[in-house]
Amino acid sequence: MSPADTVTAAAAFVVNDNQNESRFAMYVLSATVHYLYDHEEDAWLPIASGAFSPAIAAGACGTYSDWSPAYTATGGSTTTITVALNTHNLNSLVVGKYVEFLSGTAANLGLRRQITAINTSGVAGSTITLTIAAAAATVVNTDTFRINSGSYFIFTSGVLASSFKRFDLATMSWGSFLSISGVAATFGTDGRMVTTGIYDATYDSGTASAGGATTLTDSTKAWATDQWISYQVRITGGTGIGQIRPITDSTGTVLTVAAWSTQPDATSTYVIEGDENAIYLLGNNAVTLYKYSISANTWSTVSPTAARGGNAVAGLSADFIGVTGDAGWADITNIKNGKYIYSFRGATSVLDRLNLNGGTAGVPTWETVTYQPSLQTWATGSGTDWNSGTQYIYIAKEGTAAIPQRFYKFDVVGNTVIPVASDWYLGGAALLGNKIWIRSLSDTNLVKWLYCLQSTSTNLRRIMIY
Repeated sequence: MSPADTVTAAAAFVVNDNQNESRFAMYVLSATVHYLYDHEEDAWLPIASGAFSPAIAAGACGTYSDWSPAYTATGGSTTTITVALNTHNLNSLVVGKYVEFLSGTAANLGLRRQITAINTSGVAGSTITLTIAAAAATVVNTDTFRINSGSYFIFTSGVLASSFKRFDLATMSWGSFLSISGVAATFGTDGRMVTTGIYDATYDSGTASAGGATTLTDSTKAWATDQWISYQVRITGGTGIGQIRPITDSTGTVLTVAAWSTQPDATSTYVIEGDENAIYLLGNNAVTLYKYSISANTWSTVSPTAARGGNAVAGLSADFIGVTGDAGWADITNIKNGKYIYSFRGATSVLDRLNLNGGTAGVPTWETVTYQPSLQTWATGSGTDWNSGTQYIYIAKEGTAAIPQRFYKFDVVGNTVIPVASDWYLGGAALLGNKIWIRSLSDTNLVKWLYCLQSTSTNLRRIMIY
């Protein structure tokens, strides 16, 4: 493929979306130099500096969220939304994406409508008009909404006030620096971030039979106790539409959440999804696990029932597994889809997974996975990416200037490592930072490519995996 503009450096990394569908992958080379790789054009686009401090170093990492930040409308109609150009510089990449109304006009709350066109004069002080499929009511000034155009959360390690920030694809701009309060005073060795929300991936759905101040009841269900803790529930129709709440407790028929703004009732339809508000951070030659709340801009330390069996070191990985396509994993009385974050510890063959609700009273717990053959070690220069919609995590084993990089896939259902390919087009010395990712060729997901940006090199290579 088109070579990168600049040779990969120590701790540089690439971030792609969970569904392997985004037009762009972000390449973070340094504290000030970043690129978007455009899969459709096979070309690199320099973007504005994030002005991070300190410099990119061991522990730097990032992740993708499906949603933009919230935007505020200046007006509109049932089929249009207007925003101020100098406030929200939305671009044509949002066409084909979906808006979701967050606050304001009651009839529109929670509605998701596709953007069919965008119009702007491009002159400072003018407005941008989004054309959408018809909403329930006229969009008015101060209504807020978001777009599933995607954001990158980038963490440059070192843990200073200027080390964590969000890049919004819809405006091609960086937001303000985000909180790092609660993360270790220093963060190094190696690191990975992972989100658990995947747009439009649902694990169960239904119609409520009743609702309480902090509950939703569906008497037709027979769920296992605690199985939905760490997921979220979204009201998709009827009373309370648009409300999203993380699930803090669950029984065979009842979901418990933070207080509803509007209590659901027997007209309320719902879906259960991955928690789109959560980002997990791990690594730092430690077992400590951190969790970031996007909405609250706060960090907390996760206290699993069972601690990880060993420190996460250089070469570690982190992959959230959503919908796999396996019937056993989709069994809603014993759900496994959306339940695990898989993580090779690094420098060894050991594979751990975080069971997001498998510990005492549904708190997370670490489990060590027995798999075969477990002979390979995954060290500095290794990388992974989950192939969305399948049961496979793809792995790039570190290569050098003299040894080719080898590729494998790990079957999360069968607990087996399977060889995929070797790349005899040699890169350079192995470097920290995840630099492999998967991209679907089309919305049908029938053809996918595995990309690898080689260490100490500008070489970008890909191989068809379907």
